[in-house]
Amino acid sequence: MENYSNIYCFYMLVIFFIYHMIKIHMVKKDSEKLMEENNKRKECLNKLTNQLDLEKNNLEEQKIYLENQKNKLLNDIKIICEEKSKGFPWLSKAYSDYFELKDMELVKHLLYRKRPASKSANILKNYIKDKKELNKEYKIAKYTLDYYENLFPWLVDLQDGDLDNLIEVNQEINTKYNDEESHDSVRKYLTDGEYKNLSTIEKCQLALDRYWNRKKSKWEIGKDFERYIGYKYEKSGYSVKYEGIVKGLEDMGRDLICRKNNSISIIQCKYWSKSKVIHEKHINQLFGTTVMYWIQNLKSKDMKMEDFFKMLKSGLITPILYTSTILSPTAKDFADALGVEYFENCSLEKYPLIKCNISSRDGSKIYHLPFDQQYDKVQIGQRKDEIYIETIKEAEELGFRRAYRWNGDSSVG
Repeated sequence: MENYSNIYCFYMLVIFFIYHMIKIHMVKKDSEKLMEENNKRKECLNKLTNQLDLEKNNLEEQKIYLENQKNKLLNDIKIICEEKSKGFPWLSKAYSDYFELKDMELVKHLLYRKRPASKSANILKNYIKDKKELNKEYKIAKYTLDYYENLFPWLVDLQDGDLDNLIEVNQEINTKYNDEESHDSVRKYLTDGEYKNLSTIEKCQLALDRYWNRKKSKWEIGKDFERYIGYKYEKSGYSVKYEGIVKGLEDMGRDLICRKNNSISIIQCKYWSKSKVIHEKHINQLFGTTVMYWIQNLKSKDMKMEDFFKMLKSGLITPILYTSTILSPTAKDFADALGVEYFENCSLEKYPLIKCNISSRDGSKIYHLPFDQQYDKVQIGQRKDEIYIETIKEAEELGFRRAYRWNGDSSVG
């Protein structure tokens, strides 16, 4: 019996030992598995750390690249500016080449990225080629225009003009009306019924009122401004030639030539929007055209350029600018240095529009309306009783008659 008990204890010990050995083995397995997983996590963390370092390095490289690109761009712009005087074709080609290179970087990106887009890259290449040519042509045209505007600053006045209106103005300046009733200038402002049924006083006054109150183009407002400044000078005893209106684009920048005794004022009028500013090139043009006027009309063979400056200093010849806007600080400095007088923020006031003129040939008393062809060639104040009048009725009561339509015959009033 005792032997059986010993055998049982022995087997129990063996089983207990085996159980613990198995348990130890399982714990060891679990431990190895945990260590393996821990190593994997550590390896993954190292990879992430390396990737972050790589990204950081890439960002640093991008920063350096962008800084280099910025410096290159500034340098390219500097080169373009320095080369500007060497000719427009080169400059326009440099401009288009530069932006072609910028666009080609996008093409390279499409071709060499992980998933290349060859078709899109080819389309973009063709687009860049066309864009380059257009850029070149555009720049040549732009620089040429800028060059002409610097040579002839009065071209700036035409920028906002309507092309149809400019054509109409040019025709108006150069056309001589025949003596048919259909060309009576008041008809432009009246209906057929009004023109047929109203008296001369009524229809002329109605046309005059509509002329003043109707919506006008910028060119027409500018013309009214020139007339208004001329009117103020005539009221002050000057004789005034309206060169800007009469000669149109051939006025050489001289809108008004005003004479009184021995003094002459060369006047330029610019009725611009308040957003625009008069720059020094406009001052230079006015000064230059004043010098030209002196050379062509006042300079004798024995006179020298210093004689012009003596006249300028003494006030015998004066360039003057009237504008509805302001001058830039540099333009004011130029004006002061060159002896150009200027008046800023001038407004267009309503004033008497009817010119009552007395013929130097036979003493006929004639009134002219602002839409009559000879209106701007008529000078008021040269003879006694020549005045500006507000109404047709008043003009006719003073014995003035409506001007006949001019047909080139100097005998016609």
